Formats: sequence, structure tokens, C-alpha cells
Amino acid sequence: MAKNIELLLVESVENLGLVGEVVRVRAGYARNYLLPLGMAEFPTQERIVELQSARVEAAAKADALREEQVSILGKLGGIVLTLRRPTNDKGILYGSVSQRDISDALVQGGFNIGISAVRLSVAIRRTGNYEVPIQFGKELREVITVVVESESVIEEMSDDAVEESVDPAVDSDMDVPAVDTAEVASDES
Repeated sequence: MAKNIELLLVESVENLGLVGEVVRVRAGYARNYLLPLGMAEFPTQERIVELQSARVEAAAKADALREEQVSILGKLGGIVLTLRRPTNDKGILYGSVSQRDISDALVQGGFNIGISAVRLSVAIRRTGNYEVPIQFGKELREVITVVVESESVIEEMSDDAVEESVDPAVDSDMDVPAVDTAEVASDES
């Protein structure tokens, strides 16, 4: 039977509460995570009063951050992110596209999105179109389209080689002296 413990948060904890709040958590979470990391302590009336100003500041920061996140999600609507990666001839990536890759590409595009906001359940390992959710908190969510294309250096090189080999055969107006194979063979002997 799990026992809940009341703790006072010394710092803001995502998905739990802001600094200065008294929260009820499971004993194991308190014992193994919050208390050893100094994120919470047992509440006393004096300490609650001390942390009131920090709570007001944390609430103001949280509101400003939420407004920023709402504006970012508003700009993300309809975004198609194209990533080029090396693949084999079957469209399977050498490596994968992860949350970090998507986050880095969005940051380069001017969006301040951390890795934890990209909700990719499994790394992308094939070329194609993928719907990837970007989520801040519990209710701020937008879905973007990520297109993974083949970089295929091998295909481009083979296309160039085919063009070079085809060009002389197509261009028949060139004056190329005919070489008799019998003369070449007698010269070598």
C-alpha cells in the first residue's frame, strides 16, 4: 500500500508544481528523487512564508514561458521540415533521425524548441513523410510534418557517369579518326 507524503518544493518541478507549493507525492518518488536532489523538503510554516516571493517570481516566469510557447506553436502550424540523410537503395537510413535532429533543425529555422518538446516515440529509420508532435506541457501541442529524403550521393554520381557515357554516342557530328584494330595489334607485337 503506497503512502503519500506532503513536501514543500524548493524549486519548480515540471509536471509537479512551482517553487513554494506543498504537493503530495508517493514515498518512493520523495525518497529517491526529490529529497536527495534537494528539490523538496518537509514543509514548515516558516519555510512556506520564506518561499512565497520565490513562488510569485516562478509563477511570472511560467506565465511568460507559456506565452512564448503559445506563440511558437502558432508559428509552427503547417510547417514542413525536410531533412536529407544518406540511405541505401531501399530507402533505409544509415543511422536515424531522432528528437535531437528535429529539434536542431527547428532551432536553425528560428524556433526555440528543446529536445524534450519533440515527441517522437521511435527514431525514424526510413525515408518518407512523418507526423511529429511538438508538445509543451499537457495541453500545448502542434503537429508538424517531417519529410526525410535520401541524400543518395551514389545515385547522383551514377547519373553523372551515365550522362558522360551517353554524350559522345549522341553527338555524331564530331570528327573522330577511325582506328583500325589490326594496326594496333601489329604495333604491339
